[in-house]
Amino acid sequence: MTDHVILGKGQIGSTVAGLLAERGERVRVLSRSGGPSQPGIEHVKVDARDAAALTAATKGADVIYNCANPAGYHQWADEWPPMFAAILAAAKAHGAGLVNTGNLYVYGPVTAPMTERTPLKSPGHKGQIRIKMWNDAMALHDSGDLRFTEARGSDYFGPGALADAMLGERIVRPVVEGKGVSVLGDPDAPHSFTYIPDVARALIRLGGDDRAWGRPWHVPTAPAASQREMIDAMARLLGRGPVRVGRMPWWFLIHVVGIAAPAMKGMAETRHQWDGPYVMESQDFTDTFGDKPTDTDTALAETLEWWRRRLAA
Repeated sequence: MTDHVILGKGQIGSTVAGLLAERGERVRVLSRSGGPSQPGIEHVKVDARDAAALTAATKGADVIYNCANPAGYHQWADEWPPMFAAILAAAKAHGAGLVNTGNLYVYGPVTAPMTERTPLKSPGHKGQIRIKMWNDAMALHDSGDLRFTEARGSDYFGPGALADAMLGERIVRPVVEGKGVSVLGDPDAPHSFTYIPDVARALIRLGGDDRAWGRPWHVPTAPAASQREMIDAMARLLGRGPVRVGRMPWWFLIHVVGIAAPAMKGMAETRHQWDGPYVMESQDFTDTFGDKPTDTDTALAETLEWWRRRLAA
């Protein structure tokens, strides 16, 4: 039986843990807060920035899935370097494969659909942090010290996605509640949205297939749709008419909201993702492993049902 260790218990880490437990695999979830263990899932409290503690907590791991993330953009510069160095050290110490949950920040502003061959040219601070993480891990992979791969998705949505997702508290909740919506950027620009269960399934697929190691993979993602199209689709699935869609000024988010929520100031660097087309392709994954993305209507229906249950409770 494979020993799976998952770092982080957010929406992606928790979904990975649940899917693996359903298969009868051995699963450990490591997080700063820990928690009560469940059938098939052991929870362990550990600070991933502590290399010695993390190496001890991951002993015996065959595959490590990094689904952890600093709490906010404003913490990336301080927290990612020691955390990722500790993760690399732990995987190397145990000879475990490391599957990293990535994103598209590494590419920076682009004018064409992003593929795994798009150059890593992000000029932004957060993108540069992610590029260094990739380069550090691949250096160990290329030297034979580590088996590494990374799953990259666009903006995540789905059950469990809250304030840290554009299609979460900001958009899905008001649609469910029958209210109007304020979006960032161009509401009609095509945008790729990646469904959280598809991310989890991709991570598991990569961790169990030797063809995965040594390169990035784009998570299977449905065809791009604008924010307005996603909002209209949700309204249709709820049996309602069109939703009023407004546009929140960037200055308000960064300079007003950012006072109370420092993480929002970091949105300035990713403004290009919302002001124009932001499209990724994931055909490599489907061609290699056979996995296809969940269709948008199904993904949105499952997301809406999760929100309805949450709000009813």
